[in-house]
Amino acid sequence: MAISKTLFAPILISLILLHLVESNARMDNTMVESPSPSPSSSIMDCGSACDERCKLSSRPNLCKRACGTCCERCNCVPSGTYGHYEECACYANMTTHGGRRKCP
Repeated sequence: MAISKTLFAPILISLILLHLVESNARMDNTMVESPSPSPSSSIMDCGSACDERCKLSSRPNLCKRACGTCCERCNCVPSGTYGHYEECACYANMTTHGGRRKCP
């Protein structure tokens, strides 16, 4: 009986570690990361892009704050004052805790 207890503990620990490694690998494959700009790529001027995007907004300060956050994370802002989300998928996919679009 003592031998089975000494073998059981390492096997159980091995199975738990294997499960954790597999879970971590699965999470790495399913997580959507916002693209980080490479040092060689140009960094967008978020201030002017968001000024243009939010110029017709009824709440321009709120719009610029949200747009600025999205622009910094995605390094892109769709053209125009509304829509055109297909130009910047990262910008379009960001949502609030309530499931609504974060970016204007």
